[in-house]
Amino acid sequence: MNRLYRSKKERILGGVCAGLGKHLDVDPTVIRLIWAVVSVLSIGTGIIIYILAWIIIPEEDHGSAE
Repeated sequence: MNRLYRSKKERILGGVCAGLGKHLDVDPTVIRLIWAVVSVLSIGTGIIIYILAWIIIPEEDHGSAE
């Protein structure tokens, strides 16, 4: 099973959505759109969860980038 890492290549802010997209084999843009909608509908809770994920999820190293 693949481990969850923040992406170094496809990041826009912290690489959380790109890492989730890679882990789930989904386009990161779809993850970003879903995350934005959830953040707006939950009055900013999604932003707090993103920051926590940014802190908790490790960044991928050079070996796992490929």
